[in-house]
Amino acid sequence: MTARLNYFTGPTAEMALPHLMALGRGLKDTPVPPATQELVALRVSQINGCAACIDMHTKEAAAAGETPVRLHLVAAWREATVFTDAERAALELAEQGTRVGDAATGVDDAAWTRAAEHYDEEQLVALVLLISFMNAANRLNIIARQPAGDYQPGRFH
Repeated sequence: MTARLNYFTGPTAEMALPHLMALGRGLKDTPVPPATQELVALRVSQINGCAACIDMHTKEAAAAGETPVRLHLVAAWREATVFTDAERAALELAEQGTRVGDAATGVDDAAWTRAAEHYDEEQLVALVLLISFMNAANRLNIIARQPAGDYQPGRFH
């Protein structure tokens, strides 16, 4: 696949992208465990079908020590036994926060309550921002047709 455009060049990109990239880097410094952040980012990217983001977050998670088994099972986290209750709550929140078009109700109260059992308010804010950021980044990559497969861990850090 060939990219439709290089959104890292030009005056609009020079104005906007540093802020977007800084937001992504800043979200890594939240009180949500790094493994959970990568699992959530990977699941959102899977749902949105963003190959470039799936490639990036799989490699970032592996470089941070995530196991291949857990990475392979993110898409089937409900049936998998390798995730903690807290990770499962975050993945559920990520799914419902991503599939807002599929379910007009968005995140239901039960999913929010489960997440709130494992994460404090600051962590919930971080998760919601991460899910929102990932949805935006996925769409940017999909519209611009960014190719997958060449991502190197640490590239945007």
